[in-house]
Amino acid sequence: MSLVEAVHAAFGPDGVLSRMDAHYRARDGQIAMADAVARTIERGGPLVVEAGTGVGKTFAYLVPALLSGERVLLSTATKALQDQLFSRDLPQLVSALAMPVRTALLKGRGSYLCLHRMEQARQDVMPQDRAMQRVLAKVEVWSRDTRSGDLAELPGLDERSPAIALITSTRDNCLGTACPRFRQCHVNLARREALAADVVVVNHHLFFADAAVRESGMAELLPTVRVVVFDEAHQINEIGVQFMGMQLTTGQLLDFSRDLLAAGLQHARGLADWSTLAGRIERAAADLRIAVGPRSTAGTKLRWTGEVPEAVVPGGWHDAVRQLSVACAQSLDALDQFSETSPDLMRLYERGAEILARLGRFDAPCSPDAVRWVELGGQLRLVESPLDIAQAMRTRFLAAPAEATDEEGWPQPPPHVGRAWIFTSATLGDDGALTWFTERCGLQDAEILRVESPFDYASQAALYVPRHLPKPSDPAHSIAVAQLAAAAASRLGGCTLVLTTTLRALRVIGDALQACCSSPDGLEVLVQGDWPKRHLMERFRDGALSGGRGCVLVASASFWEGFDVPGDALQLVIIDKLPFPPPGDPLVEARTQRIEAAGGRAFQMLAVPEAAVALKQGAGRLIRRESDRGILVVCDIRLVTMGYGKRLMRALPPMRILESPEAFEAALDALTRTSTTDSTWS
Repeated sequence: MSLVEAVHAAFGPDGVLSRMDAHYRARDGQIAMADAVARTIERGGPLVVEAGTGVGKTFAYLVPALLSGERVLLSTATKALQDQLFSRDLPQLVSALAMPVRTALLKGRGSYLCLHRMEQARQDVMPQDRAMQRVLAKVEVWSRDTRSGDLAELPGLDERSPAIALITSTRDNCLGTACPRFRQCHVNLARREALAADVVVVNHHLFFADAAVRESGMAELLPTVRVVVFDEAHQINEIGVQFMGMQLTTGQLLDFSRDLLAAGLQHARGLADWSTLAGRIERAAADLRIAVGPRSTAGTKLRWTGEVPEAVVPGGWHDAVRQLSVACAQSLDALDQFSETSPDLMRLYERGAEILARLGRFDAPCSPDAVRWVELGGQLRLVESPLDIAQAMRTRFLAAPAEATDEEGWPQPPPHVGRAWIFTSATLGDDGALTWFTERCGLQDAEILRVESPFDYASQAALYVPRHLPKPSDPAHSIAVAQLAAAAASRLGGCTLVLTTTLRALRVIGDALQACCSSPDGLEVLVQGDWPKRHLMERFRDGALSGGRGCVLVASASFWEGFDVPGDALQLVIIDKLPFPPPGDPLVEARTQRIEAAGGRAFQMLAVPEAAVALKQGAGRLIRRESDRGILVVCDIRLVTMGYGKRLMRALPPMRILESPEAFEAALDALTRTSTTDSTWS
């Protein structure tokens, strides 16, 4: 039986999926996608699949991947999706298929407890810092029982806790085989399990980070894998460029300075003036920040097209870079004398050498096929980035593997055809060729498949574009959005998600909504940043369903995708503006210039497709299953008045249109009178 035939049998009326779930229904789109995945696995090469919400794309790639018997690497966009795939979807299918498959979960080192650094932190934390002492004591107790060391398993640990930096390692401070706890290292245990597994689940950040620095993990794992699947593939370009370029931050410099002082005093006290050496690095890092000037807005990105960043005085910048280089070189001279006496000092020497090398690269001209900038925030970040990952994908990943040879060097026939690459997401572009995705990722020659959502959006959902609001450029726009959201959410008893395109709008709308709903019996307004993301998601999902107050969640960035709330808990999604890319972003500007230099129209080829994909992602939060009902509100008149609005409308699911405020209010009232299983809502 061929793989395609085996896949058809699994999805058939008496197949393994129907036996696994009594409510399973065969979906034409899911089977079409599974067919395409199976064919690609058999012949090799890349496949790009845009699968609408509700298609069931996870099982559409998992079933053929498992039935193939090949070694498989699965990469997801986030650690949360990674955990869901590994802990729920994979075990269900492996059990149902009754296959002897070993699975492994592999995350970046920042997700795992570092036993050596935890012990150091327990010794070094100040006695007066009782809150930190309590957290570390709890971590130490948990460390005795955990097998994986995955911090996601530790209950009550805030994802924003400063303790995490103390109990995890980075590529910079990891001691590797010289670590006294190397045999018990959770990172290396996870990697060894991954190398022995048949199916390995990673995330995009880990894939590109390891591929970029060849630290370990992917460099060893990828050559042994025949099938690679990227789920939520629309994110891989933006994630990939973060790691294919180069970065240096003042945070890295200060970490190096602190570790230099601590390790020097511990292992070579009195043999060098460690305090002075560390202080010089700290002062030079501070001077570099001062050289940029007093710019208070966090997240500001300064173009760096010349020898120094824009609006920066060259003399001050060059002096700061020179002093920093001298301070690092002096530290290296001191470390070189004692590095062989301690693994900590040896690793510090390697870190200092790498920092010095990056300083030298940033002091030289930028690569012609990259863009450079300085980013301000809690720390100063120097960045050089490629414009996309197309070249890296073609040369590092999609290229045919080197010819195999036997022990005597004679060429051997490959045991399989080329590696199969599967890229899938609900949103990969707004044209038939999915050029928004394929061109950036070097996949113009890939097979393309688009599978529509099985949901009946015309009856399940409605779209409303309020025409009475101020223009998006008007400072009063965000307040008007908040007022509309407050009135609509009050009619629904909560069940409302407000998605903003900027952090400034997030704060303005969040504050205004909290003021509107401040009474004890009013709605509970949740604002991204006030609580950990996991807490916000769980509280919103509970909503009024738990008998408590109804919820309104105001969020930006990561909540535009991967936030899954089926059922009555979410019935209204409000988007404040069309999500065009920020015009002042250096990466966006460089991509714009490249398009225009080639004779293209950047707005139509870059800005509109970006907005279409993001808008479709945001709209996708509304309808998550066949019984859901809801309304999407886009508070941007340009969607119905500008020529490009028609293109953006086509990117949205085919919802019915609400033409007036009265129609909107009637639709809200209808939602409150019907359950999500009542098809009369439309």
